[in-house]
Amino acid sequence: MDIAVIGSNMVDLISYIDKMPKEGETLEAPDFEIGCGGKGANQAVAAAKLGSKIMMVTKVGDDLFADNTISNLKKYGIDTEFTVKVPGTSSGVAPIFVDPESKNRILIIKGANQHLSPEDVDAAAEKLKQCSLIVLQLEVPLPAVYRAIEFGNEHGIPVILNPAPASKELDFEYVCKSDFFIPNESELEILTDMPVETDEQIRAAAMTLIERGLKNVIVTMRSRGVMWVTRDDVQTVASHKVNAIDTTGAGDAFIGCFSHYYVQSGDVMDAMKKATAFAALSVTKRGTQTSYPGREEVEQFLKASV
Repeated sequence: MDIAVIGSNMVDLISYIDKMPKEGETLEAPDFEIGCGGKGANQAVAAAKLGSKIMMVTKVGDDLFADNTISNLKKYGIDTEFTVKVPGTSSGVAPIFVDPESKNRILIIKGANQHLSPEDVDAAAEKLKQCSLIVLQLEVPLPAVYRAIEFGNEHGIPVILNPAPASKELDFEYVCKSDFFIPNESELEILTDMPVETDEQIRAAAMTLIERGLKNVIVTMRSRGVMWVTRDDVQTVASHKVNAIDTTGAGDAFIGCFSHYYVQSGDVMDAMKKATAFAALSVTKRGTQTSYPGREEVEQFLKASV
């Protein structure tokens, strides 16, 4: 295995809307789609589409969505040995509302994702030891996340932590043991209580996390690009101008692609540049996983952008 993704899966229930209804108001929406999502599964699929060998540690319910989620992961070549059904529980679902400007609002119902535990991490130990990178998010219980970080440290495996959705309950004693901390600017604002309206403000907020003990903070800034902050340096990658149709899952696209190329080369800047292109391509199509490009499409896009 190249990468272990320990985290969430969801069923995306996507409504394309003209505007959000007011309280008590009923409006007609022009379109609806069902897709496979969840931050963990999205990141796993993004890396798998680029050619990484992925295993996933996650929980599904015992409802009609569960088998479809497992089949979808297998379709992309993801190892599902540790994708486990939880009896008497629904799968995670995410109602998503996308407006005409491609902006989205998302609710998540964690369902079976709430049952992922430290014991599930330990149950997958022998296969996890074979991986070159562990990728984590926060749509599952924090004890499972902390155990995965510890496991990575115990076995010399680098860890990426995507603090999404952001939680002020995060224990930075564990967080600082991760190798890469990758929030978007909204999550950075929540975690630091600092403004993030400008690049200078984002840099200042990210630096407070470095001062708390983090090694690498990579902030995704949507149309403004990406910023990588360490104790000694700050580097940025500009975004690509594209016709955005649906921005859902763009952050996951970045992390999945970054993970793939980082494992391949160990070059952080190169991985950031390719991940920025990958994320840009993802917003030009509807949906999450179905919008993610393959390696050839990314390479062609980068050549055309030079």
